[in-house]
Amino acid sequence: MKFAMFGAGGTGGVLGGYLALAGNDVTLIARGRHLEALQKNGLTIESQHRGTLHIKNIRAQTTDSYDETPDVLFVCCKYYGLPDAVAFAKKAASPDTLIIPILNVFGTGEVMQADLPGLTCLDGCIYVFGSLKEPGVIEQPQKILRVIFGFRPDADKRLEEKAKALERLLQAADIRGHYSLDIRRDALTKFAFVSPMGAAGLYHNVTSEAFQKPGAVRDTYISLIREVDALGRAMGITFDKDLVETGIAFIDAFAPGLKTSMQRDVDKGGVSEFDGLVNRVVALGERYHVPVPTYKKISDWGRENGVK
Repeated sequence: MKFAMFGAGGTGGVLGGYLALAGNDVTLIARGRHLEALQKNGLTIESQHRGTLHIKNIRAQTTDSYDETPDVLFVCCKYYGLPDAVAFAKKAASPDTLIIPILNVFGTGEVMQADLPGLTCLDGCIYVFGSLKEPGVIEQPQKILRVIFGFRPDADKRLEEKAKALERLLQAADIRGHYSLDIRRDALTKFAFVSPMGAAGLYHNVTSEAFQKPGAVRDTYISLIREVDALGRAMGITFDKDLVETGIAFIDAFAPGLKTSMQRDVDKGGVSEFDGLVNRVVALGERYHVPVPTYKKISDWGRENGVK
């Protein structure tokens, strides 16, 4: 399959790099110094479990210069970059393209689909730790790399066989790819981990090891997970696992010193995914009449402190 990755950072870079290593046709959509380095030297992934990977058989282009039609368009940008991703999809995708957003924010595929009539937007999520170390170089400090994607219950499943073929292709590329028959459940299960970790980590200004011992940070984290759980049940989602137990198992397996991408963005003084990871939960709580007091507290704190 031909792949376009809208976003070439810690998510799109790792995923696109692994796909290219397996011999697939991959183009990273990038910009600035990162784009220049990719075009000159290819992509380097400094992986904790596979060593340093130098990937030459991968292209990098701008949104303007890309003139192909991908079989799969993975949207790997931050939530605040979604309008640019929609504009690129309008230009590059065809009715036979699988558009798969794998952002941190729950329900992104539904948001994109509203702006892309006639195209096919699935929902998806990814489990990965990656970050841009320097232009052209991605760090992957944790082995985890899992992509889950699927059609919403009311979606047109005309491209289902292509989605199933994508699952096999991802797995052949050393990626734990899963075509889900209940993507709302699976995406919210992932959101119930990444949103609480980002929100609690930012609010308490801590890294991963602070979550791994009893105390205020762990208590906040668990409280946030329970609020996402209650929200999901109000939305009619039946979970196949205990979200608190799952979230604790994930966080306890992390290496020390890790921060989420939202924390790193706020540390730099830039725009973050706070609106999608925190404020969106407050809005959904109001919509479905579910109390989310811990999220509301962090949302109010963010507004008072000018978190963008």
